[in-house]
Amino acid sequence: MSLTRKKSLSVLLQQASESGLKRTLTAKSLVALGVGAIIGAGLFVRTAAASAEAAGPAVTLSFIVAAIGCAFAGLCYAEFAAMIPIAGSAYTYAYTTMGEFVAWIIGWALVLEYALGAATVAISWSEYLNNLLGGRIPYEWCHSPMETSVTGAHGIFNAPALLILALLTILLIKGTQESASVNMVIVVIKITIVIAFVAIGWQFVSHANLTPYLVPATISGHEGFFKHGWGGVLGGAGIVFFAFIGFDAVSTAAQETKDPARDMPIGIMGSLALCTVLYILFGYVLTGVCNWQEFKIAGKEASVAYAVQHYMPGYGWLATAITVAILLGFSSVILVMLMGQSRVFFSMANDGLLPKLFSEIHPRFRTPYKCNLVLFVFVGAFAGFIPGSLAGDLTSIGTLFAFVLVCIGVMLMRRSDPLRARPFRTPLVPVVPILGILICSGMIVSLDNRTQLTAFAWMVIGLSVYFLYGRSHSNLNRPVLQGEPEPAGSL
Repeated sequence: MSLTRKKSLSVLLQQASESGLKRTLTAKSLVALGVGAIIGAGLFVRTAAASAEAAGPAVTLSFIVAAIGCAFAGLCYAEFAAMIPIAGSAYTYAYTTMGEFVAWIIGWALVLEYALGAATVAISWSEYLNNLLGGRIPYEWCHSPMETSVTGAHGIFNAPALLILALLTILLIKGTQESASVNMVIVVIKITIVIAFVAIGWQFVSHANLTPYLVPATISGHEGFFKHGWGGVLGGAGIVFFAFIGFDAVSTAAQETKDPARDMPIGIMGSLALCTVLYILFGYVLTGVCNWQEFKIAGKEASVAYAVQHYMPGYGWLATAITVAILLGFSSVILVMLMGQSRVFFSMANDGLLPKLFSEIHPRFRTPYKCNLVLFVFVGAFAGFIPGSLAGDLTSIGTLFAFVLVCIGVMLMRRSDPLRARPFRTPLVPVVPILGILICSGMIVSLDNRTQLTAFAWMVIGLSVYFLYGRSHSNLNRPVLQGEPEPAGSL
């Protein structure tokens, strides 16, 4: 059994038409879905973290570097999503271009992006809820066992994180259109709050906080290459990259989109462009209002509310409004991440690489409900017992790896199937994919060694699962798929 065996594109397209998933999403829904996934913990939490740990005021440049890498990858995603409108995102694209083994690796890496991404944001949701409630939730019940407070209290379990995951899992089981409608309302609210913070905070920006713009190497704790100067900008890009995770999740909804050939590129690139502009403005105002070094300790949790409360007198109401909007925003991010992960597993199960229960469709709601329930248990365990910082960096490295492989896939597909109809074509191939590969690889290198080693260990586990189960159960072992397509999903 060859590790490079590929799945026929005609088979994939036939399976899409027989999947049982309802096509209800439009371009407007997809842009909202992308913004819903993008603006969340990355903006409200990782901006301060990147500033304090690596980039300082130059975190705005970090956003630009990360956005450029995402734009190159996004153009490649758009070509694939329009050409192959199948649930599964990068996993599915890799299956048709690089073979089953690489597809498995990328599918396993996407677990780091979507599942751990949802866990990371759920942890941030818990932090902001406690901030809104004035710290009334006992430390033990809103932190992981791996965390200890300054007073010596030890975390037991992050209960609020589990609560929000349970509520959103129920919504996802109910239906994709219902989830998209709720997401649309949340997106309008959180964009309004982001714009309000930028507009009001602009008058409180102090240029003293923005000088020097690049972090000097002489500051304690910033001696490493990726901790100061331009290296710090790249290091910050690796951290704030988490803020851009989500636009690619739009591609996982291709099988539920009315006109994927037209709407997918609009959803992917439109949401990315809108969020990039907001991010640069937000980063400038946040580091201009509050000195970046304060975010190392004082503003580590709920950093935006901290900046408003301490440096924007008379706008205490804005801090409360921001916290409420952030909670709603986090909810939409978790929603899209959970949906994206369930669709990746749905595709992998349809291909025989995972047990069939992951592709079973609810007879009434037409959603992969068993997959959603399994994910709730898995993601809930991470959110309840793992610190947010570790989960966040793992999410970034998994996503960056997926982006690199998608960029490679576009070049391979152009060579192996040049005559295939492409409703959207990535411009300047191979220049754009190569630049995407280089920038994303640079951000992977900039992440700390602990994250890289943990991601490597995760991949070793994934390879074990593939060789012990996936390879032998793959549908490509069955001759029927080489000729006559069979329906996907359990209807």
